[in-house]
Amino acid sequence: MLTYLMRRLLLMIPTLLGITVLVFSVMAMSPGGISPQALVGGMDMKPEERQALQNYYNKRYGLDKPLPVQYLRWLNNVSPIGFVTDPQGKQGDFSFTKGMDLGTSFQYGRPVSDILAERIPITLLLNLVTLPFTYLIAIWVGMKSATQRGGSFDVGMGMSMLALWSIPTMLAGVLLLGFFANVQYFQWFPTSGIGSREAQDMPFLPHWEASGFVRGFLLDRIWHLILPVLCLSYGGFAALAKLTRTSILENLHSDYARTARAKGLAEHDVLWRHVFRNSLLPLITISAGLLPSLLAGSLIVENIFSINGMGQLAVEAVKGRDRELVLSITWISGFLTLVGYLIADFCYTLADPRVSYD
Repeated sequence: MLTYLMRRLLLMIPTLLGITVLVFSVMAMSPGGISPQALVGGMDMKPEERQALQNYYNKRYGLDKPLPVQYLRWLNNVSPIGFVTDPQGKQGDFSFTKGMDLGTSFQYGRPVSDILAERIPITLLLNLVTLPFTYLIAIWVGMKSATQRGGSFDVGMGMSMLALWSIPTMLAGVLLLGFFANVQYFQWFPTSGIGSREAQDMPFLPHWEASGFVRGFLLDRIWHLILPVLCLSYGGFAALAKLTRTSILENLHSDYARTARAKGLAEHDVLWRHVFRNSLLPLITISAGLLPSLLAGSLIVENIFSINGMGQLAVEAVKGRDRELVLSITWISGFLTLVGYLIADFCYTLADPRVSYD
């Protein structure tokens, strides 16, 4: 297992390189490319001021160099080993301990690492809340539908899950905001963000005071997350619920399940100790691709609900032709996706002892 793990970790390196090369090529071949002229744009400047700003971009980011040189320079900066580069862009000696440098954002004028440190926890929070919620709903609905095959619950859930899966995320987000956050309708939830300014000064847990009930930081955060999490998860648990039902039905009438019943095991034990465990493999396979889909979905959800996470940052970076920021976001998203596939492979061995990577 350790050998397989090391091999997979080493294979991540060329995969991530391929992703960044593709993204860099697309940005470079887009109209205007990555150039100081495109970054300066239509600013109201005198010709000499414009030229001075273009010279600064060329010197700071090496935009006057050929595209392969620009990419290799970025790759050298983000690699933990390589040539040491000073703030003027001049390369020094080779070092094994120079550390990673994601560069400085064109758009924000700040180190990319500082911007990502502010935005990544927000997107991870959304996805870490969404994943367990998605699987809990999907497993419960799928299990109950399979054990009551052909019943009213099975038929009703089948139609409901198909309808949910057919609704685009963008439409669902707009409808949730329009009905549940609109002053003209229910206005049960806030329209934007993952927390209010007042909650920053509140205690963590809700409590009662002389002035009345104080929801606290935790309840305020949950209140803000309900609509975004629903918008991110409904499509996932709709598809997973149908997959869970199919997988459980396939194993309910298998030979090992009939043998367990013949030995006198209760139906509850047969279902959860034998059938459910063998039905986990398709769910684990889907989970490997669920994390990338959630990261992609957060691009839409974060923009709809005005959440300052990685999704909204990616849109802003692409619009502003912020090369350093786009490449860093792509690199991190690709890394998280590959880690998700690696975790899924490891979970195979936990669900089925027959799976071995030795």
